[in-house]
Amino acid sequence: MRPLLLLFLSVVAGALTTLAIPPFNFPWLSIVTLAAFAYILHQQHTKKQLLSHAFLFGLGFFGTGVSWVFVSIHEFGAAPVPLAVLMTSAFVATIAIAFALPFILLNFFKASEWRLLLGFPVVWVLSEWLRGWIFTGFPWLYVGYSQLSTPLVGWAPIGGVLFISLLTAFTGSMIANACLKSSQLNPKLLSALVVIIFWSEGKALTDVDWTDPAGEEISVGLIQPNISQSLKWSPEYRQPTLDILSSLSDDLWDNDLVVWPEAAIPDVYSGSQDFLDTMHQKASDTNTALITGILYDDQQKYFNSLLGLGEASGLYFKQRLVPFGEYVPLESMLRGLIDFFDLPASIISIGPENQPAIQMNQYHIASAICYEIVYPSLIAELAKDSHFIITVSNDAWFGESIGPLQHFHMARMRAIETGRYVIRSTNNGVSAIIAPNGEVTAQSDQFIKTSLEGTVTPMQGNTPYLIWKDYLTLAFLLLLTGLFIFLERRDR
Repeated sequence: MRPLLLLFLSVVAGALTTLAIPPFNFPWLSIVTLAAFAYILHQQHTKKQLLSHAFLFGLGFFGTGVSWVFVSIHEFGAAPVPLAVLMTSAFVATIAIAFALPFILLNFFKASEWRLLLGFPVVWVLSEWLRGWIFTGFPWLYVGYSQLSTPLVGWAPIGGVLFISLLTAFTGSMIANACLKSSQLNPKLLSALVVIIFWSEGKALTDVDWTDPAGEEISVGLIQPNISQSLKWSPEYRQPTLDILSSLSDDLWDNDLVVWPEAAIPDVYSGSQDFLDTMHQKASDTNTALITGILYDDQQKYFNSLLGLGEASGLYFKQRLVPFGEYVPLESMLRGLIDFFDLPASIISIGPENQPAIQMNQYHIASAICYEIVYPSLIAELAKDSHFIITVSNDAWFGESIGPLQHFHMARMRAIETGRYVIRSTNNGVSAIIAPNGEVTAQSDQFIKTSLEGTVTPMQGNTPYLIWKDYLTLAFLLLLTGLFIFLERRDR
């Protein structure tokens, strides 16, 4: 009964961890669930046992945390409910396996308190890091996001969200170790002291200004047209969509910058020249920079793009594409099997690296289209020589699920990591302006047609994370691994 109970608790711990991450935002819960998970793994002594419990934790975690995939597969991919459930389950299971595999490494060390105190947090972050880039990456549900409202967020400008994940996991492993009757007192006291130092220093770091203003405030207007996904690419709804964009912008031309969401214009670039020329002239006449999402077509290739008009100039092509939503893996095998593999936007090409930034007068703008904002290192690279960040999205694909809200809060972490304002324009919410400390200074409601106004300050200078990206956290992992191996061998 005990082994079955531990397997059940692994699933429950994983499922509850989703509640720790915004929008639910119970940060203490992630520490409790990771402590329980670490304690359970400490009782396992074979690769099979470690993998089984880690996989079940992953099933619970991703089964609750990314269940919104069902909405896009069923409602917009036209897959019947049984098939949508099957595909969502396969997606969750695949991520759970990728999450679980690194925990096998714990089997190479004896079940000592050092495996619990140091091995667990190291492997946890290794699992998150691998998930962020393997097979183009799925950097969703990093446990560091659970600490957006706690002192640990002060470490984001230094080590990014992965470093906060490490500190969260270490806090959990310290609690788990404190529950072991056989554990020695010295490691307990030492780990508790380390946790206290990191949490207290995190609090102090939240008061540090890592970047400085590079100019006067810029007034910003955001458009949220709330176009239904079922109408988005209908030819008969093209003109009504353009009319909505134009009318919502009429009261915003007195701003320095106006931003429209991802693929706001329901046509390719070459087919929208008349409308683009009209908007360019309106923006120029009012000394306004207009930036809009659009599908750019070039020699039978299509790019999900951001385009600058009026006082803005330049073109940015999206570099991180959404599987099935923007391209179809194994296209020759899957294209045509079901409607989900023939979504109208799943023909997008990958944009090149090292693209020039979109310009607004003397300011450089870091651009991130939809899914790209969840890649910490990518945004750090784009923001390093820029003055603020614009991210656009169309989260209508995920309906009224938690996916769009998770997406929004991840953008808040990017603002803190980079020390830059983030301007977020979406089709149906949440549109917002986010300050460098993660505070939301303006925000729209979801699922309404509206506009939003606020101000941002161009920023200059680099946070440590902009310089080192995730390499600082990876170096810290290597240091902890070396310490772990040394202590293990000493005890032997």
